[in-house]
Amino acid sequence: MRFDYVWLRDHCRSASCYNTKTNQRSLDTASVDLCIRPKTVRVDETTLFLTWPDGHVTRYGLEWLVKNSYEGQKQQVMHPRMLWNARIYQEAQVPSVECQSFLETNEGLREFLQNFLLYGIAFVENVPPTKEDTEILAERISLIRETIYGRMWHFTSDFSRGDTAYTKLALDRHTDTTYFQEPCGIQVLHCLRHEGTGGRTLLVDGFYAAEQVLQEAPDDFELLTKVPLKHEYIENVGGCHNHMIGVGPVLNTYPWNNELYLIRYNNYDRAVINTVPYDTVRRWYAAHRTLTTELRRPENELWVKLKPGKALFVDNWRILHGRESFTGYRQLCGCYLTRDDVLNTARFLGLQA
Repeated sequence: MRFDYVWLRDHCRSASCYNTKTNQRSLDTASVDLCIRPKTVRVDETTLFLTWPDGHVTRYGLEWLVKNSYEGQKQQVMHPRMLWNARIYQEAQVPSVECQSFLETNEGLREFLQNFLLYGIAFVENVPPTKEDTEILAERISLIRETIYGRMWHFTSDFSRGDTAYTKLALDRHTDTTYFQEPCGIQVLHCLRHEGTGGRTLLVDGFYAAEQVLQEAPDDFELLTKVPLKHEYIENVGGCHNHMIGVGPVLNTYPWNNELYLIRYNNYDRAVINTVPYDTVRRWYAAHRTLTTELRRPENELWVKLKPGKALFVDNWRILHGRESFTGYRQLCGCYLTRDDVLNTARFLGLQA
């Protein structure tokens, strides 16, 4: 491990430099001399001691330094996950959680969140098939994120909004709200009523597909993390007038360990590609084709039939969803959740998130 002296002074956890009650830094980082060097350095079996020119003493536990060093972070994952295709997920036999247990016990909530964090999807059973009860369910783990679609959305195939979701047509795999600067983190879906055929929901682990690209075509993976694209939503239907633009690469990774944390994939809403220079465009299309091929492999497709009483939570930063076409009357409700609040709830229950 290598540590810069300014870093070591800045991260001092003494009472005058760090408030342990609020877990906030008290030291003014701008007051630290950028050429600072300690007068003395001493280390024993568990602790590093540094005495600075003004006499201030900084102490670091060696385990804390290992955990918080750049070298240590490179070897850690921020979010432990189980990547899956259809066979892997089905063989895992991930249990659903009963609505009453989810709402009334921390054990049920923790089990649900553990499944959600690992697999990116989780189900709650025996939910009363109403928009109001679905809202209560969602608020158990997060604030509801209000968007241009409202707080809780409730839709049929009446084309009341300028979006293909409001039709009976099939929807190819995609992530939602790619046209937001920060796409919505979690989507809740609950089918309240369906009198007809078809309409199964398609789920694909985008991170599993991206991992295959990383292993088989690493240059394509890297290009998809570097090239920013615009996604756009233009709507002029009834009283709804919106023009949303979000910018970002298809794959988003943490730079220190190359861990994937967000996939932004929606061929419906991708805008004109005018952020990519000529000599990169063809390579980007080839890389996008490589990823699309993985995403469309039949063995990666998990098909589920949503029915009244079975609510589905989807990690919109990881899982692509779609649906097959359907007949008859179909009524869904749902909402988006703020990602930070879901992860906050998980950490409160002792989960790594």
